Amino acid sequence: MATQRTATAQWSGGLASGSGEVALGTSKAASGLGLTWKARTEDGPGNLTSPEELIAAALAGCFCMALSAGLEKAGTAPDRLEVQATSNFEKTDAGFRLTTMDLRVRGTVPGIDEQAFRKAADGAATGCPVSNALKGNVDIRVDAALE
Repeated sequence: MATQRTATAQWSGGLASGSGEVALGTSKAASGLGLTWKARTEDGPGNLTSPEELIAAALAGCFCMALSAGLEKAGTAPDRLEVQATSNFEKTDAGFRLTTMDLRVRGTVPGIDEQAFRKAADGAATGCPVSNALKGNVDIRVDAALE
């Protein structure tokens, strides 16, 4: 049976002048996360989010788990992994699109060299479920290095 997770969103008003909120329904870990078009397309106030930021968070979390699993399976479990995912939301000829996700991966992993770490990171980028959901639509670029 599939595991299901829910989130909700509400919006009031037009696109440019309106605003909304998102909430994590299953876990209830976050609610009242404010949304506006301006926050989505410009550098707006720090207390608003966007769908692209939420996708970046999902990818960063999923990628950490996939990389940890791959490293552990290879016998080199990480002491620490840190992933920063940056979404790039752009206006293209086809309209606004999430075009790329840049993953900056830093790890402390005993018993592994830089090349093996980068290979494991590339494997995680193609193997994590969120990456697979984005595959064919969003270019995922990985910058991985040991600390």
